[in-house]
Amino acid sequence: MLRMNPVLGLAHQTGVRLAEVGFLLMLFAGLWFAAAQIAWFKLSSIRSIVAGVALAIGGLLLIIATHWGHFGGMPHGRVSTIARASASSR
Repeated sequence: MLRMNPVLGLAHQTGVRLAEVGFLLMLFAGLWFAAAQIAWFKLSSIRSIVAGVALAIGGLLLIIATHWGHFGGMPHGRVSTIARASASSR
């Protein structure tokens, strides 16, 4: 039987974009959790469920962006350029 390992690689900009969407979903979830606690608004339990799902999806997008999209680091190739520039300025 042939075993296949899926390989997922994302560009740096794609990782950044996924992280931005993840953070936006977390902001949305926080606002919905706050709105669910206001008695004037209806359907507070449904708002809490939607906010929880948004938090879960946002967290998943941040995991993907960090692991496969190289979010939080410099794009490949720029590290050596910056290191050489700082070493030559000394």
